[in-house]
Amino acid sequence: MVIVNTETVPGYTITELKGLVQGNTIRAKHMGRDIAAGFKNLVGGELKGYTELLTEARRQALERMMAQAQELGANAVVNVRFTTSAVTQGAAELYAYGTAVIIE
Repeated sequence: MVIVNTETVPGYTITELKGLVQGNTIRAKHMGRDIAAGFKNLVGGELKGYTELLTEARRQALERMMAQAQELGANAVVNVRFTTSAVTQGAAELYAYGTAVIIE
């Protein structure tokens, strides 16, 4: 499956529109990561625990979006976007969405 954040796929023609597809996950912060982040705030630098958390969340949201596209019979998703929102203190949603299409 082709996944792009553009409206078209270079070298292909969109022959059929299947509709909006989406995938999401809600993740909570981990106490151990919070402690490590607190120490890192003292000296500066990347918060690797949170980087890993968000990387995994993006991967899972994309997989869920792709599964929905496959159920619709699509072979590509165009105009893919990500968004996040706070659900509660310490938990956030990562949401991926795009338009499922058939390309040739």
